[in-house]
Amino acid sequence: MGFVSAAVREGYKQSMTAFLKGLAEAGFVDGKNVTIEYRWAEGHNERLPAMLADLVERRVSVIAATTTPAARAAKAATTTIPIVAESAEDFVQLGLVPSMSRPGGNITGVTQMGAVEVKKLEFMHELLPQARRFALLVNPAGSGVAQPEMARFAAAARTLGLELDILEASSEAELDDVFAKAVQLQASGLVIGNDVLFTGHTPQLADLAMRHRIAAVYRGHDYVNAGGLASYGTDLSEYYRLVGIYVGRILKGEKPADLPVLQPTKVELLINLKTAARLGIAVPTALTARADEVIE
Repeated sequence: MGFVSAAVREGYKQSMTAFLKGLAEAGFVDGKNVTIEYRWAEGHNERLPAMLADLVERRVSVIAATTTPAARAAKAATTTIPIVAESAEDFVQLGLVPSMSRPGGNITGVTQMGAVEVKKLEFMHELLPQARRFALLVNPAGSGVAQPEMARFAAAARTLGLELDILEASSEAELDDVFAKAVQLQASGLVIGNDVLFTGHTPQLADLAMRHRIAAVYRGHDYVNAGGLASYGTDLSEYYRLVGIYVGRILKGEKPADLPVLQPTKVELLINLKTAARLGIAVPTALTARADEVIE
C-alpha cells in the first residue's frame, strides 16, 4: 500500500502511531502482511504528483492520502486504485466525492469538516474574557483551505463580538515575523490554523509563543508537550485510527464506493498550566475541569 502526505514526517508521530494502530485492528501489520510505501512531501506540494505517479506505477493495492493536497493529488493520479483520503475540509466541496454518505467512486476517507476548529477561538475568548482582539495564523500558499478557514473564523469572531487579524506565513522563515506582528497589533491571543507547515514546526511555534509572550492555541499533543499553551480540536489519535481501519477494510476487499466518509465527533482539549503560569494567565477552573489532559 502507499501512504502519501504533504507534511513533514517528524510532525506526525502521534498521527502515524494511531494510523498503524487502526491498520492493526483491521488485521494488517507493516512488514508482516502488508508493506507500506511512505511518501512525505515535506511541505513541497509540487512533489506530490510525481510521488503519486510512482505509487500508481507500482500498482499498490490502496493509497492512504493524508492532508488535503495529498488527497487532491491522489484523485488526479488514479481513478482505479482505492484511495482513503484525510482532510480537514468537506470532501464534497473539495470535489473528492459527490456524496459523503455514498462516495460512489474510488475515494472515501475521514474528514474533520473544519467546523470544530473555530472553537479554538471560543476557547481563547473563555481563557481571556476581557480580551477583544485576537489573531489567526494561516498559510495562503499551503493546502488550499486558508480561504474557507478564514471565513469560518471571521464569522465566529463576529458572533463573539471580537476583532480578528489575519496573519500569513508560507515558510518557516516567516514564522518569527508573524508572532512579532501579533504582538505589534496588540492581539491578546493567537489561533494557529491547520496546515502542514505548522504541524511540521510545532516545537518552534511553542517556543515563539513563549518568546513573544503571547497566548497561542494549536492542535495536538505534540504542540502542548513542546510547551504550547493549549490544544483544541479533533482527537487526532481517534481520527487517524479510523483512517487506518478504512485502509484495512479495503485491503480485505471492501470498496471505497460503499464506505461513507466518516466525520469523527470526538474533540479534545489539552492545557499546559506550566506555560499558562509563565505567561501570567490564570486558567479558569471551568476550563481545566473540561480539559481531557492538564500538564501541571
